[in-house]
Amino acid sequence: MKFIRMIGFASAVALATAGCGADQHALVGLVRENPLNVAVVTLPEEFIGAASAPFTMRAKPGELLVVYFGYTMCPDLCPTTLADLRSALKRIGSTSDIVDLAFVTVDPLRDTVDRLAPYLSSYVDRFHVIRTTDMAELKNAEEAFLANSSVTTNALGVIEVTHTALAYIVDDMGTVIDELPFGVGADGFTNDLQILINNTNKGE
Repeated sequence: MKFIRMIGFASAVALATAGCGADQHALVGLVRENPLNVAVVTLPEEFIGAASAPFTMRAKPGELLVVYFGYTMCPDLCPTTLADLRSALKRIGSTSDIVDLAFVTVDPLRDTVDRLAPYLSSYVDRFHVIRTTDMAELKNAEEAFLANSSVTTNALGVIEVTHTALAYIVDDMGTVIDELPFGVGADGFTNDLQILINNTNKGE
């Protein structure tokens, strides 16, 4: 029998409060001077009982998209981050309806859509199951986010998974406007999402 172990790590980024707008100075996540743009990144979105379709990494007009690279068997980083997101959306209330989630599995051989869909639905109402078994395609997508992951099996038959523990908030132009590292908690998610929702509603 194989035992599953998770090795998580955060990207080597520091928290920053840089930004061009007054409201952005209150963000607790990382705001880059030259933000990443991931609008060219397209991966398959999978559905239960239906064919997959291309999904481009940008929010719908006037909305926000949270992108996260993880896997369902993660023992700590993924469930904690998703629980923090769930708590934040509940705290914010009805205006959080413009927040969507794209969960990209880094463990596609074990993470089928039948496993991913119910897993994500236990945390949020709006989500996209993003899964590709083309590892080169996955790596190219990760590189656009400056993320990385690996799935290996050691000599004892233990499957080891590593992945970048950042939640990326993407606008409708495909710009990564905020990067929330593991550990900011529900308070951090609530703070940043509320600010960004307010800015989006004001057309900023």
